[in-house]
Amino acid sequence: MTGTILNVQRFSTEDGPGIRTTVFLKGCPLSCLWCHNPESQRTRPELLYDPERCVHCLKCLPRCPYGCHTLTDGQHRFDRTHCIACGACISPLCGALELSGQRMTVQELLSEVRKDRIFYEHSGGGVTLSGGEPLAHPQFTEEFLRECKAEGLHTAIETCGHASTEVLRRIAPYVDLFLFDCKETDPILHKKYTGVAPDEILSSLALLHALEKDVILRCPIIPSLNDREDHFKGIAALANRFRSIRRIEIEPYHAFGEAKYRRLGRSYLLDGITPPDAKTVDLWVRTVQEYTDTEVRRA
Repeated sequence: MTGTILNVQRFSTEDGPGIRTTVFLKGCPLSCLWCHNPESQRTRPELLYDPERCVHCLKCLPRCPYGCHTLTDGQHRFDRTHCIACGACISPLCGALELSGQRMTVQELLSEVRKDRIFYEHSGGGVTLSGGEPLAHPQFTEEFLRECKAEGLHTAIETCGHASTEVLRRIAPYVDLFLFDCKETDPILHKKYTGVAPDEILSSLALLHALEKDVILRCPIIPSLNDREDHFKGIAALANRFRSIRRIEIEPYHAFGEAKYRRLGRSYLLDGITPPDAKTVDLWVRTVQEYTDTEVRRA
């Protein structure tokens, strides 16, 4: 059993209780306009290229078996048309090319997270699966989490909830905490902003409530898109309806992932949107809190 792993992030304190190891899986069924990890959307490995860091050593030219790297008018050019992200073009000292995604077995991944066991034991932490979308890799996710629970580790999943009830029922017994993303509460806008309808996501939230699983509702708020009072009311209504939601976290928009789009050869669709200041975020938190007794905080 193998999965495509984007990153293993150690000493994480934002993805569940205590000190955690957060494992990012590659591949997601959503295509959110504000996604700050665009390299996590596609399942297959991808090559990131930063022309500003290229020193024109040209070592990549003979290394690439498909001729994706060329010298044109004295400049290094990278053509993704035939690139399969094999990574052969990357030399040890190259800072311009980076391979995003590597195949790992469940046991290889377990070996990585075991290295941090002492931090889990002393802080009440554990392992968090993120992405991408862990539920888009049901077999790998189920086997990995089952092994984690067999070793007594606290487990969490950060998920958009876009999965079948069958998949969620299989995986839920091995998850102690769900970090559940709430992108948009208006169905039409949800489809516009994420590429999918919210029906399956709401069904997942209802199932977690029925299974009495602990949920933290994470809500990315993007100026001019979903910073509306009706959306804030909708977030509160979900918490009032599904009492398994222990807390609401407001995640203010940031543009940290903008450069990644350029390195992937893609356009960033939210160019020009300014991240909110602290006063604005505090207002968002207070507005949601007006409509629910569930705790609301800034992420």
